[in-house]
Amino acid sequence: MLGKLGILVGGGPAPGINGVISAVTIEAVNRGREVVGIRDGFRYLVRGDISQVDTLTIEEVSRVHLQGGSILGTSRENPTKSPEKMRNAIQAIERLGIDALVTIGGEDTASSAYQLEVAAKGRLRVVHVPKTIDNDLPLPGNVPTFGFETARHVGTLLVSNLMEDSRTTRRWFFVVAMGRSAGHLSLGIAKAAGATLAVIPEEFPNGTTLDALCAILEGSIIKRLAMGREYGLAVIGEGVAERLKLDDVGAADEIRRDEHGHVRLAEIGFAEMLKRHVEKTLKARGLTVAITDKNVGYELRSASPIPFDAEYTRDLGYAAVKFIHESGAGAMIAVTGGKTVPIPFREMVDEGTGRSRLRLVDLRSDGYEVAQRYMIRLRREDFEDPAELKRLAQAARMSTEAFIERYRPIAV
Repeated sequence: MLGKLGILVGGGPAPGINGVISAVTIEAVNRGREVVGIRDGFRYLVRGDISQVDTLTIEEVSRVHLQGGSILGTSRENPTKSPEKMRNAIQAIERLGIDALVTIGGEDTASSAYQLEVAAKGRLRVVHVPKTIDNDLPLPGNVPTFGFETARHVGTLLVSNLMEDSRTTRRWFFVVAMGRSAGHLSLGIAKAAGATLAVIPEEFPNGTTLDALCAILEGSIIKRLAMGREYGLAVIGEGVAERLKLDDVGAADEIRRDEHGHVRLAEIGFAEMLKRHVEKTLKARGLTVAITDKNVGYELRSASPIPFDAEYTRDLGYAAVKFIHESGAGAMIAVTGGKTVPIPFREMVDEGTGRSRLRLVDLRSDGYEVAQRYMIRLRREDFEDPAELKRLAQAARMSTEAFIERYRPIAV
C-alpha cells in the first residue's frame, strides 16, 4: 500500500505556489495516494507537532492554481539548525505516515530538503520544486524559476507608474527590488519598464562602499541634469546592501538575521539610506533634487500568477509526482523543452557550504549588454570628450578635476 505524500512550502511567497500544490494533489490522488498538506513549512514539524496538517482533496484544490499566496502558508523555519530540530521533523513526518515529501521553495528550502533526505537514511523520499521570484536557482536551459515571470510583470507595471509620476512631478525615485544574491528581478523590471538605470549585486563581486554606490546614482542624476531632465528612476537590487561594509549599514550586533542566517534586508531601510546620502552630497554643492524612496517586493510575492506561471506550475507539480511514482527521490524538479529534468540534490548543492548553488546575472551576456546600453550612467567615453566632460562638471557644480576624481572610478 502506498504511503501518504506530504507537501510543504518554505521561504517567502511566490506567485504559482498554489498551482504546484493543486497539481501535486490531483496527480497523487489519481495515482492512489492520500495527500497531506503541512501548514507553515517546517515550523511545527521541528517541534514534533503534527496537528497542523490538512488532508487535501481534488475538490479543494482544483481551482486554486489561479490564486496568489499559499493555501498552506509558509515559513523560513530551518530544520537543519540543530540535530534536535532535524530529528523532530523526521519523527513527525513518520508519525504522519508520510513516505514521500514534496517541498516547494527557494535555495534555503532546497538545501533543507537535501539534508532532510540524507538524515532520514532512506525512510523518506524528498523531491523539491524550485520556487523564487529571485530566479537564482540553477535550472537547465536558463528556464526561470516559477514566480519570477509574474513578479517581473507586476513589478514592471508598478515601476512604469512610478516613472510616469517621476516625469510628471520632476522627481527621482530610488526603487529597491527584491533579490538577495542575484539581480535578475531588478534588472528585468528596469529593462522592461525602461527605467533610467539598474544597479545589481553582481556588479560588486568584491563588495563596495555606500559612498561609491551613491556616486553611481549621483552620476546618473547629473547626466540627466546635463540633458535638461531633472527626473528619473533607478532600480536597485536589495542584494547590493549585502555587498556593503557593515559599518555602512549598521553595527553587526544590530543587524537582524533570519533562520538561515541571512540579513533581513527589508528592515535596514536601504532605499531611504541611499536617498539621504545622495541628497546630502548633492545639497552640499547647491543641487536640490527631489528623491522618493520605494521598496518593491511584498507587492509582488503573493500576486495572482500570470498564465505563464499558472501553466508552468501545473507541469512542475505533475512532474514531481510522476518522478516519485517512478521511484525517484533526492532531486529538484525542472521542466525544460517540454521534458521533466530531475536534478539530483548532490549536483545542485555546494558541498562546502551546504547551500544550493546560485544562478547569477551574467555580466558578459548580450542581455546585460543591452540593459547597460539603454541606461543613463556615466561612461568612460564621457571623460574622454572635453566638451562633454565640461558640460557634466558644470551640471554637477564641480570643477572638472573634482568631477573626474569623484566619478571616473564608477564609470562603466
